[in-house]
Amino acid sequence: MQYRRPGNADFDISVIGLGTMTWGEQNTEAEAHQQLDYALSRGVNFIDTAEMYPVPPLPDTQGDTERFIGSWLTRSGKRNQVILASKAAGPVGGNRPGHIRNGKPHFDRANLSQALDDSLRRLQTDYLDLYQLHWPDRPVNSFGQLGYQWAPLDEQAASIEETLQVLADFVQAGKIRSIGVSNETPWGVAQFLRISDKLNLPRIVSIQNPYSLLNRTYEIGLSEFSRYENIGLLAYSPLAFGVLSGKYLNGARPEKARLTLFDRFTRYTKAPIDVAAKAYVELAKEVGISPVHLALAFVNSRPFVTSNLIGATSLEQLKENIDSIDVVLSDDVLAAIEAIHLSNANPAP
Repeated sequence: MQYRRPGNADFDISVIGLGTMTWGEQNTEAEAHQQLDYALSRGVNFIDTAEMYPVPPLPDTQGDTERFIGSWLTRSGKRNQVILASKAAGPVGGNRPGHIRNGKPHFDRANLSQALDDSLRRLQTDYLDLYQLHWPDRPVNSFGQLGYQWAPLDEQAASIEETLQVLADFVQAGKIRSIGVSNETPWGVAQFLRISDKLNLPRIVSIQNPYSLLNRTYEIGLSEFSRYENIGLLAYSPLAFGVLSGKYLNGARPEKARLTLFDRFTRYTKAPIDVAAKAYVELAKEVGISPVHLALAFVNSRPFVTSNLIGATSLEQLKENIDSIDVVLSDDVLAAIEAIHLSNANPAP
């Protein structure tokens, strides 16, 4: 395993990180524990979760993912061997849930205090290594929306300054070690950095945004922040919900697969996606590696990526995903990837 440091944090995380959003929906508690045991045995030390999980987010299952991790931490006694991250849910809208914190989950002091304390209780720990804002407390173009819309602003939304002040108090109290953002935009990142520097508040160390062969929009406006401001990308959906494995090609819908079970993820079911995915799958076959390894090794190789957040519903999938750490793509393969990208760029933003 390889390890990289997110921003100015005082810890290193594995380049392959363990995403957990299927635990409690597609995976049982026992299966979650098996995945954790196996991942740690392979050198994975970074576990990412959220108060909203599992996905799809439902009132009856909300928080189960954190509970599963908490029961494993208590059973295994390995809290000091993992870097644990969670996320606070933002305001309601679109596919975002309305059942968390009475449907008004903003990033003010009362909301964030409740969110963090509830997560710590479910996780059965007294601190988080990384605490993230799951999506901004303002309208943004995320979760498959490419263009920015001038939507009405919520008067109850917390300012970035207020949010940072609250997070700084959490750091001071020892409840969290570092902070990060998720589904954030270049403007938002710039504001977080500006206010942190101006008021001497903690700087964000990471940005958890989607990144894959089918969605390289991070490169357009955010990768420069990674380079010049030392903020690492925690890349989620690196296989585009399994699309880049090739299992959904030509309209296939394998039993128990995520896009078979749930119809909410239209972000990954548009026609141009199938065209691009097929090209990447064919390239992988030409060079003699699995499509999964092609997709994940590409993400692993990007200089702005701190951790590649893989998710699996079986140990077989988990093993293949982690094995990607040993795959190095040649310059010729990277050039072929670029040619495919230029012909069908970012079909799944």
